[in-house]
Order: sequence, then C-alpha cells, then structure tokens
Amino acid sequence: MTQQTKTPDGLVIVDKPSGFTSHDVVAKMRGIARTRRVGHAGTLDPMATGVLVLGVEKATKLLGHLALTEKEYLGTIRLGQNTVTDDAEGEITSSADASGVTREGIDAGVAALTGAIMQVPSKVSAIKIDGKRSYARVRGGEEFEIPARPVTVSSFRVYDVRQDTAQDGTPVVDLVVSVVCSSGTYIRALARDLGAGLGVGGHLTALRRTRVGPYGLDAARTLDQHQEELAVMPVAEAAASAFARWDVDEKQAKLLLNGVRVNMPSFPTGPVAAFGPDGTFLVLVEEQQGRAKSLAVFA
Repeated sequence: MTQQTKTPDGLVIVDKPSGFTSHDVVAKMRGIARTRRVGHAGTLDPMATGVLVLGVEKATKLLGHLALTEKEYLGTIRLGQNTVTDDAEGEITSSADASGVTREGIDAGVAALTGAIMQVPSKVSAIKIDGKRSYARVRGGEEFEIPARPVTVSSFRVYDVRQDTAQDGTPVVDLVVSVVCSSGTYIRALARDLGAGLGVGGHLTALRRTRVGPYGLDAARTLDQHQEELAVMPVAEAAASAFARWDVDEKQAKLLLNGVRVNMPSFPTGPVAAFGPDGTFLVLVEEQQGRAKSLAVFA
C-alpha cells in the first residue's frame, strides 16, 4: 500500500476564473491539495479574474499579513450607466448620455481619485457594518450608509477611450485602465466615483488582478493546471519574497522559537521573516521598541 504524500506547506497562486467566488476557489483547492487547511489572502469578486493567493497548511498563517500588500489591476470602466453593484453583475439603476465626456474631463477625474483618498466601499461588498456583511444588509432591504475609509491609489492610468452604445441605446464611453492600490481599495468604487464626478455615472465591466504584492500572473496557474500538477511555492520562499529577511544565529533562533523578544535590527516597514543559520524559516516577527515580537511560528 503506497503512502499518500503529505501536502507541502506553501502558497498556491491561482489565476481565478470569472464566475467563481474566492471561497469557491478555496473549496476547489481543498480537493486538489487534499487538505482542509486552505485559505486566501484577500477576496476577488466573482466577475473578476486573475491573481488569487492561497495558503496551504502552515502557510495559512502568512495570509493575513500578505492581504495587506499592494495590488495591481487591469479593468474596463463604462461611463454612462450606474448599477446596483457598481459592476456589470448588477442591474442598471440609471443611464446618461456620456458622448460629451472629454478626455480632459476623464484625466481630471482620474487625477482626483489618485493618491491618498477617502473611499466609500460598494454597498454590495463583503465589508462588515456593525458585524454584518454589507451585501447581506442590501439583500435584507436595509437602508444604511458605509463610512468612507482611507485608501491609497498610487497609480490610475487610462490606456484607451472608446465610444460605444449600450444595449438600452445609451451612448457610453468605455475606458481601459490600470490601477495600483493599497489593500482595501475597491476598483468598482473608483469606477462609480469617476462616473459620478463626470455627471454621467459609471460602473466596472471587466477586472483582472495582475499582481498581489510580489506575486504576479507569471506565477499564477489555472485551477485545471493545478489539478494536473499542484504548484506550491514553499513557505520559506514565499516569506522571503514577500517580507524583509532577517538571518539570526543559533542562540537567537532558539529564543525566538520560545517566544522570547530578542533585540532586532531596524527594518523599513511591516513584518520581518526570521531565518535560522541553516536557512530554515523560523518565525514572522514585527519590531516593538527594538525587540522582535512573534506574529507566527513556522519551524
């Protein structure tokens, strides 16, 4: 009788298909990887495709920290129509002739939504309001407001502007855009707000996430490809590529693994991956008053 190979600890980078929720992908990966211990670093809307970072086994402990990293998208924004979900999945709530929108107006609107901004997330989203998912409140017919949150849009570029006609006959304008932004930024809210600023309404019609932190489409595989051969990025490699690296000696390693807060050098920002003298990934730490506070142990 052959022994089943243990699922390795690490990250699995999936090119998510359209129509799947992030939870659908996790459920599928549990079957492929033959383990219940699978999670994802940040959701991707069902309509969207592209990079979804999954953690398998011990690497699930990295996910909450990876979720905070920068993300990059390619998308299409339609000016001239609002929808209930701020994307093409929802029914159209209003239409306006967008044929008079100028490139100068578009550029000004994009500039206003670039940098450190306050953004109101889409109501049909997974954000929690008083402990309850926003989309659940919408389905329940509740009237409520979502407070604006600070996000950073470090790059918002328009690559193409196309005049078109919507199915209901409304003259619309489609924009092909790229966005680089902080965690928690809603691209469909950018589409909504750009359209609102131009006075014609707007929503997102296509979205592809091309990068999460250091992980891009070049590292991603489809679910079918993972089904054929599961590609797992070892947890040590994943940590080294996503976080600053701190190489410690044997004494420091033992202390860190026992939860002792040892002195550590200063690093620019965020969590730091501590590696032992033999190259083993030991712990993820953060600096507190010059000492290492353990966030998660991996050795």
